[in-house]
Amino acid sequence: MIDVRIRRATVDDAVAIARVRVESWRTTYRGMIPQPYLDGMSVEASATLWDKSLAAQSPRSQVFVAEDAEGVMGFAAGIVLPEPKLGFDADLAAIYLRPAYQRLGLGSKMVGVTASALAAQQARSMIVWVIAGNKPARDFYAALGAELIVEQPFQWDGMDLLEAGYGWRDLPALAARCNAVTTH
Repeated sequence: MIDVRIRRATVDDAVAIARVRVESWRTTYRGMIPQPYLDGMSVEASATLWDKSLAAQSPRSQVFVAEDAEGVMGFAAGIVLPEPKLGFDADLAAIYLRPAYQRLGLGSKMVGVTASALAAQQARSMIVWVIAGNKPARDFYAALGAELIVEQPFQWDGMDLLEAGYGWRDLPALAARCNAVTTH
């Protein structure tokens, strides 16, 4: 069993979040996103964006980090959408864990904490977008009860990709399901 604390992120977490994001992208998206793009990712540039996002303290946005004695091992971000998208009023904007901490139940806990926070803001449902070729992420969301809503082309930094949207229509039920998962 791992000893992990999940807490709200602060501006002081921007660099740690950026490190997790860059490390996760480089391992998760290998073969899905061109390698030069992944190699060119910068912790500093990502940290600048996270610093701005966390400093803004938008009441619609929720960002959490998971940490142990050695530091931040993952993060999740959710937002209440200003207008529903495909019938969903919140978005799981990001969830990334360092590879060594994946498949231990921590991702489920992070989704649950995010779902609870968004539900506390009166959101009822949540959508998440995943690169269509990312089978482990798709399986993860499906295992948490998400339904496949749509697959569609999209552009990211000039790259033409295919994304899949998965959604949950009942945030309190999702949070309960996630909280029942044990970490090991």
